[in-house]
Amino acid sequence: MSSRYDLVVVGGGTGGLVSALIAAGAGARVALVERDRTGGECLWTGCVPSKSLLAAAALAHRIRHADAVGLTPSEPKIDYARVMDHVRDAIATIQPHDSPQRLRAAGVEVIPANARFDGPGHIRVDGRELRWRAAIIATGSGPVTPPIPGLADSEPLTTDTVWDLPRLPRRLVVLGGGPIGCELGQAFARLGSHVTLVEQAERLLVNEEPRAGELIAARLTAEGVDVRLGSQTLDVRPRRDGAHELWLDDPPAGEAIVFDRILVVTGRGPLTEHLGLDTVGVNVDERGAVIVDPRLRTSARGIYAVGDVTGLLPFTHVAAHHARVATPNALFHARGEISQTVPWVTFTDPEVARVGLTESQARERWGKRVIVIESDYQTLDRAITAGEAYGFAKLVADPHRRLVGATVAAPAGGGGDRRAHRVGRARREDQRGLAHRARLPHVRRGTRARRRPAPRCPLFDPPRPRNHPTGARHPAAARARSMTARLAQAVAFQRRPVDAPVPSIARLWAHRRPAQAVRSRRNGARGIDHELDGARDRAQPRCAASRSTRRTFTITGPWTMCRIPRPGLARLR
Repeated sequence: MSSRYDLVVVGGGTGGLVSALIAAGAGARVALVERDRTGGECLWTGCVPSKSLLAAAALAHRIRHADAVGLTPSEPKIDYARVMDHVRDAIATIQPHDSPQRLRAAGVEVIPANARFDGPGHIRVDGRELRWRAAIIATGSGPVTPPIPGLADSEPLTTDTVWDLPRLPRRLVVLGGGPIGCELGQAFARLGSHVTLVEQAERLLVNEEPRAGELIAARLTAEGVDVRLGSQTLDVRPRRDGAHELWLDDPPAGEAIVFDRILVVTGRGPLTEHLGLDTVGVNVDERGAVIVDPRLRTSARGIYAVGDVTGLLPFTHVAAHHARVATPNALFHARGEISQTVPWVTFTDPEVARVGLTESQARERWGKRVIVIESDYQTLDRAITAGEAYGFAKLVADPHRRLVGATVAAPAGGGGDRRAHRVGRARREDQRGLAHRARLPHVRRGTRARRRPAPRCPLFDPPRPRNHPTGARHPAAARARSMTARLAQAVAFQRRPVDAPVPSIARLWAHRRPAQAVRSRRNGARGIDHELDGARDRAQPRCAASRSTRRTFTITGPWTMCRIPRPGLARLR
């Protein structure tokens, strides 16, 4: 049995779900292949369970330190089983949003099976052959266990298995001082475990500002966590009482850390084995991550990759952003590119939020001309009134005083980072609008006068070369070429009525009938063809072009409306 699809998505995590829903909303025939359960790491073992556990741990900590705001502190009675019930309830509440039933209702065919590429345009799914015009790899990543002698015999926990703990461990070792290690280590310590955090580097959170890592280490130490920095793990040895010992090479010599359970969070690796990527010519790096370009294209024609499998930023919101870029590119041959200014947050207490460059990264680029502004929260009125007078904020600017990076390490600092990103996004859109208006030719009494482009913000609007696909001299060409992408994104943003029927197919790039061309002339300029490709069936949604006295065409459809500038190429493919 053979079936042909416009898009086949391999993997049912965040990136795969968003890709499939966008494509189905645009009318494409979509198949999503998932061997385990839809929802991915975020729903089952990542964001949802960890933030649920952190919420319970944060409340227990506030009860212990209620005297910070003039209340009587007390020791909370912690029932670990009830805490885990709260975690499972949160997962069960969110799970229908990522369920196969929702996908099928949206027009996605969900296939619970293993997938393996079987040559260009073909994929094998448990004995069934699927043919595809485009494919998206979204298999995600999995925890990696370091090759430490004796570690496997101690039954180490990972982010996939720690949620199955029947009871709270009395002595817990957390191996790894990254974001996940710091978050879970602090949570278990606040719930009552004696936690030892072991990190090979000289500081925690090595990808953040050094001061942020120092602040988190100080806070963990104050809460009773034994933080070991610059420690190399030698081996793990069993004890007669059933516990284990973790031996380190740092002084005092001969010291061993006794633990009941060990949680390994030293990193994650992309899941690309058994996919048959070599049969279709998809290149991977030494870690097994799929190599992609800024448009998320792989080395194989028609195959894209999104999320953790690309080896880029391993965050859920990044995977969703990848899907919004890759899906229009795959279906409509759009030229969207991923953003390089995506914020992220480490949900410790205090939270560490960052967007853009750190101070050291900026100094590597501009040297001593970098401008750095810091604000200490110890003197901040709002922090003092809340009894949380710790943390800082740092802004990094280039020599032209343009913002290129920001870090906030403070209670609820992640909310501040999201607000800063929204402000930055608004500034980026505003500057793009200014630049577009400045570059448009202004016709005044038969002459053309050009204005200078508006200055760009290097953080939210990085400069592009002239031969860049979205950085042409005249912005009309780039905006016209991205029209089909905006059509698909309009569907993704749910501008289509909820109760509207989903069309079976709406391919604007295949089975085209003769295109309808609209020619326009202005001031004796050479006519430009604006071709609008209709669908094969009359019942399918199609766009219509209408003349306008302005310098734009209004493109209207059943779900969206956008304007295309008259000057420049406007061939929709």
